[in-house]
Amino acid sequence: MGMRWLAPSAEQPRNVTILGSTGSVGQSTVDLISRNPECYQVDALVAGSSVELLADQARRLGARLAVVAEPTRYRALKDALAGTSVEVAAGAEAACEAASRPVEWVMAAIVGFAGLAPTLAAARRGAMIALANKEALVCAGRLLTSTVQETGGALLPVDSEHNAIFQVFDPGQRNAIERLILTASGGPFRNWSLAEMAEATREQALAHPNWDMGHKISIDSATMMNKGLELIEAHLLFGLPPENLEIVVHPQSIIHSMVEYRDGSVLAQLGTADMRVPIAHALGWPSRIDGPASRLDFGSMPALTFERPDSGRFPALRLARDALVTGGFAPIVLNAANEAAVSAFLARRIGFLDIARVVEGVLAGWEKLSAPVSALQEVQAADLEARRRAAEACESRQLSI
Repeated sequence: MGMRWLAPSAEQPRNVTILGSTGSVGQSTVDLISRNPECYQVDALVAGSSVELLADQARRLGARLAVVAEPTRYRALKDALAGTSVEVAAGAEAACEAASRPVEWVMAAIVGFAGLAPTLAAARRGAMIALANKEALVCAGRLLTSTVQETGGALLPVDSEHNAIFQVFDPGQRNAIERLILTASGGPFRNWSLAEMAEATREQALAHPNWDMGHKISIDSATMMNKGLELIEAHLLFGLPPENLEIVVHPQSIIHSMVEYRDGSVLAQLGTADMRVPIAHALGWPSRIDGPASRLDFGSMPALTFERPDSGRFPALRLARDALVTGGFAPIVLNAANEAAVSAFLARRIGFLDIARVVEGVLAGWEKLSAPVSALQEVQAADLEARRRAAEACESRQLSI
């Protein structure tokens, strides 16, 4: 791995596409590229519906193509880029076509299930994929990893936890690795009782203590479902069995994850809580580039503390671990039901604790949960059905609250 990839340089700029360029990860990627413009040639930018920001990014980076996934925003994007040489397209199919263009490096940062098809399209081409989209792995992990292997591409994890493991995981010493330890901040409700969480508002759940993230990921952090999804991802990315994967709550978010070797050594990756650190690692890989994130000051650093996660107060952790062990359709159902329940909570239709209850109910009612998944169509069908059942469950909960 890494043999055929050259580090980006002014002499040989790296061709890049950013899927999800207007989200928080996408904006951080744009920021890093705009600091080293001579080392990168931006081919395509894909956004959901934020036309003004997308157009601004396309002009600033000199992109060849700008795509807005929301078809009704096509005219607005066309107008915003009038007089430039930037090509314009719209719709989900155009997003997949953008991901299929022959570039070396693709940032896969479209949030949610919508990011799956474009990420797979980039993988089929053998691109180097900087993966920030959890759902692509959680829902179609085997499909994605086997496609990357078949095409000779590379999968560079951008989630701070998986990127941390990637940096200290020695593939040549795979048999000597005993445990992967994912760190979790614990989110805004780390010390709240179940009674307090039952009354939690949307605003309280969105107020993450350490990271600035989008709404969906912030709620997943509050329920700790994000850590559950990361457990599934870690298994797929690094190939260790579920019993060798652990989560530890580390409220300061300075150690981003650890790898324990069989001789007792534990290697950790540290950094400030700034997504530009893992993104810079992926942008420069297999080399390293200058990054603007503030540096750790060990003299004034708070004490680093650790505690065991509480799956009684955060049942999403138990649901995710069970889904990982069950395999088959379980992770797809888990993810889809969670997305639907999070949307209902953000719309103030259900309570905070209802999110995990809805997910658990949909999983419990699913027939043949452990059946093997062999095609993207099966993933899509299960995803739609799980969302439908979760939406129904949200409606019935709404009547009871």
